[in-house]
Amino acid sequence: MADEVILLDFWPSPFGMRVRIALAEKGIEYEGREEDLSNKSPLLLKMNPVHKQIPVLIHNAKPISESLIILQYIDEVWNQNHKLLPSDPYQRANARFWADYIDKKIYSTGRLVCGTTGEVQERAKNELRECFKLLEAELGNNTFFGGDMFGLVDVALIPFYSWFFSLETAGNFSIADEFPHLVAWAKRCMQRESVAKSVPDQYKVYDFLLDLKTKLQPQLQQQH
Repeated sequence: MADEVILLDFWPSPFGMRVRIALAEKGIEYEGREEDLSNKSPLLLKMNPVHKQIPVLIHNAKPISESLIILQYIDEVWNQNHKLLPSDPYQRANARFWADYIDKKIYSTGRLVCGTTGEVQERAKNELRECFKLLEAELGNNTFFGGDMFGLVDVALIPFYSWFFSLETAGNFSIADEFPHLVAWAKRCMQRESVAKSVPDQYKVYDFLLDLKTKLQPQLQQQH
């Protein structure tokens, strides 16, 4: 009997993109179900009752939540195809460290760059620059974060490439000028079919974030 694999997802979510990339890398067929996050489905609430967030991978009726945990689950279950984590224990621990760093820093800081102004935005922009500087140093002259292997850290970070235009426009700076190695890495990743079909166009994401900001503005004004 074939595995039943369902992904509860939302197209602009960088966390959902991670899972899509991993599934594509492994060649796993799955059913993608788009969630309306303003009206979450009963299935999502049932499958992720703790956080009530996407992505959720449902494998033979069993749910797995949190994107990095899902990536590692996919790597362990479908271990005959492209490995996301290296076999060496130290390299594996290092990959997990950087994936965790990306998880804790990029999304929250990026949101502040895109969604705030003034001093708050400036602090967030400088913090994001520091993050990118560290990541660029970790990448070094390697093809991917795992050396020649496209792995966990690459999958964790590359979805945020879809945010680069939004970050540059909101923050009035150039990621390409300041972090050329990181942008060159991103373009290499985008040449992979798994990434190209999972990471949406930067301008499409920018339009989505702009629309979201417009919708949220009346609610924010009511809270003052």
